[in-house]
Amino acid sequence: MHFIEKEPNQKRLDLDKKLRSNKILRVPGAYNPLTAKLIEEIGYDAVYVSGGVMANDLGFPDIGLTTLQDVSTRSYLISRVTNLPTIVDIDTGFKSCKETIETFEEFGISAVHLEDQIERKRCGHLDNKELISTDAMVKKIKECVSAKKDKNFKIIARSDAKSVEGLEKMIERCKAYIDAGAEIIFPEALQDEKDFEKVRKGLSSYLLANMTEFGKTKLLNYKELENLGYNIVIYPVTTQRLAMKNVEDGLRDIYANGHQNNIIDKMQSRKRLYELVDYEKYNSLDEKIYNFSSEGHE
Repeated sequence: MHFIEKEPNQKRLDLDKKLRSNKILRVPGAYNPLTAKLIEEIGYDAVYVSGGVMANDLGFPDIGLTTLQDVSTRSYLISRVTNLPTIVDIDTGFKSCKETIETFEEFGISAVHLEDQIERKRCGHLDNKELISTDAMVKKIKECVSAKKDKNFKIIARSDAKSVEGLEKMIERCKAYIDAGAEIIFPEALQDEKDFEKVRKGLSSYLLANMTEFGKTKLLNYKELENLGYNIVIYPVTTQRLAMKNVEDGLRDIYANGHQNNIIDKMQSRKRLYELVDYEKYNSLDEKIYNFSSEGHE
């Protein structure tokens, strides 16, 4: 189903090969499976599933209210419709890092990232974050590494320490996370090129850059990040923000004018939607599924 050619182990191998290529991976966030299909079609390198986006999509703030079931189920639904690797934000690991890793690996995910905030966490670009100790985070990372079965399943360690303890202490934390088995480091809420450069000089692992909007970080071009030595750039909330702004504008227009004729050009056409969901391919399962013309549905 979904006409996906690659099994989870192949997607993980693809991610490993891409990381070794010395080219930065561009990874937008998908808030639903349809967005993941679009990300693949356009040519991006992987799909990202943000914990904040999952919380927001459920109507919650990003303060650790989502469950393992909430995030793993949505991540599975996203990953199963794309041939791209899927990277998932697992916040602080939920109740059991072992169970979390086993679940996400079983659900076909290629990598997860774990952060060093307390369980009742908050968005990494807000003030007054609280951290667990380095030793406690190291213990969590080791539990994650021990739980995985596929050697190509990546454990990413995110540190929120920069705004709490300072950049140098964050780098020292991250060195301990690498020693514990994290293959990729995600330094959260860096401010500018100087911060990114200092982290690169201080750490030997693969590095992930977060280009989220409306936060503490200057938005850099992916080529700038590649030149700074970063291996992955994520755009975690971008697609949800784009969608929700357009949904709100459209709903307000219909409410004010009583019809949608003014905003048809802002909508995805029926024809384009059917292309994206591979409607015609399902005819191979049943010839009665796609037995109509798409003319006039542009």
